[in-house]
Amino acid sequence: MPAMIARVLGDGFRVFFLSAGLFGLFAGGAWGVWLTTQTGLVDYEYPTYAMSPPMWHAHEMIFGYATAALGGFLLTAVPNWTGTPEARAQFIVIAAGIWLAGRIAMWFSGALPPGLVAVFDLAFVPILAAKIASQLIRRPKPQNMIFLLLLSYFWIASLLIHLDWMGITGGTLDIGLRVGLLTLCSMIAILGGRITPAFTRNAMKRAGEPEAAWPVSVAALDKASMGLALLLPLSVFLFGLGKIAGGAAVALGITQILRMSRWRARWAIRQPILVALHLGLGMLALGLVLWGVAVLGIGSEIGALHVLGIGCVGGMTLAVMSRAALGHSGRALVAPPPMAVAYGLMASAAILRWVGSVTDQGYLVMMLVSDGLWISAIILYLITMWPALTGPRIAS
Repeated sequence: MPAMIARVLGDGFRVFFLSAGLFGLFAGGAWGVWLTTQTGLVDYEYPTYAMSPPMWHAHEMIFGYATAALGGFLLTAVPNWTGTPEARAQFIVIAAGIWLAGRIAMWFSGALPPGLVAVFDLAFVPILAAKIASQLIRRPKPQNMIFLLLLSYFWIASLLIHLDWMGITGGTLDIGLRVGLLTLCSMIAILGGRITPAFTRNAMKRAGEPEAAWPVSVAALDKASMGLALLLPLSVFLFGLGKIAGGAAVALGITQILRMSRWRARWAIRQPILVALHLGLGMLALGLVLWGVAVLGIGSEIGALHVLGIGCVGGMTLAVMSRAALGHSGRALVAPPPMAVAYGLMASAAILRWVGSVTDQGYLVMMLVSDGLWISAIILYLITMWPALTGPRIAS
């Protein structure tokens, strides 16, 4: 047991990917319990947190679950990008403790001063940003430095939420939640646009596929995607939910579809660990178009947000965390069957949640089933990836 704890706390991907899974299970379960009370079959007791249950759920999925996954990815990927040493175990323990303190403060926010809750919750992202900035500055490539700007968007979004909760501002809660989610989607558009065609190309090369069949990246589309990814959350910051934000979302979604059309998704179907990346980015494109047109007045905005939150963020975090856990623990990059099922369950949860939002009947039931699919996907992830996240590295 001590050796396992030392391993988990010694690698950023281990502690944060494990934390993301465990917290995703807890948060999904807590949300399911509250939804069950809305059926009238279970007595409702007001929770320990200060905000409404839907607001706690929204905040913690974006700034709790997703932030843990993001931290694990950046602490692992940035040293590879820059050729710098990975973070030491002491930093990882401190950073993980600060992330956990934020989750505890949010859960018990009903008994704590709102300013103190904000301090604990807002502390993790600046520490993460400072660490990766110290590494990125060694090789300050614009395509990597851009993530510091996006992390700034993300932190300001959470700040706007806390300022609203503290009564300092009015009307910034909804903007903060949307900017936080859209910033995550922007990061996924940029990162996914790098790794998905690259990993597919590598797999096709290993399989002996001719070079003419490999994925193709179009520079003009890549640049447009990056520009729109930066513009979208900023447009919501500056102009709110209007034509500019809706148009930017639709434009980014269509650009993403055009990019993906050249990435050989049909071939990737043979390998679940690859198709999960394509599926997550497909959910990104679909969710952006749905959200953009909803902001412009057509369709359910809440439903579209859940396509992005569950299908894109949930799907891509599972895809990336499982791949990184396998690769960095010396295991073959082959998704075990239960993990492949988890990818499908996450996508199904997103679609079902969207369907529930655009129909008049069975909304609560569909929310419960969608939450159950989320929980099932996370459980399969934890069971399947547990050896990779807690066990010793396998020598190649």
